[in-house]
Amino acid sequence: MRASIFYRIAAVLLVLFAVGHTFGFQQADPKWGVDALVASMRSIHFDALGSNRTYWDFFLGAGLSVSVFLLFAAVLAWQLGRLPGENLPQMRVTVWAFAICFAAITALSWRYLFIVPIVFSSLITLCLGTAAWRSSKSN
Repeated sequence: MRASIFYRIAAVLLVLFAVGHTFGFQQADPKWGVDALVASMRSIHFDALGSNRTYWDFFLGAGLSVSVFLLFAAVLAWQLGRLPGENLPQMRVTVWAFAICFAAITALSWRYLFIVPIVFSSLITLCLGTAAWRSSKSN
């Protein structure tokens, strides 16, 4: 298969990952016993370099930033999939950096997260790594 197919598969997986992350990271199951923690994160205000914030603000900001990054990565993957095969070898550093970035995300997911982000990041890494390898063979 051509590299473009793997980039497009990665783009679709990235959009699904972004949607799932956006709606999932804010959820807290009462069975986890974290209600008091979440309430504390939302209620304790402090000054952060001139802005009144809570830990919940930081949590939301970081989580939504990840979602924005995932959507950008989806656009990048889709655009790489649209490039003619003869142009991809000129993008060698970019395509390998993209694949390595998701390999690092996969490692972080294995260390700190749970099965859903592990599966998504692993599949995306596989697609991007395969596409990068096939991109170098396109010339």
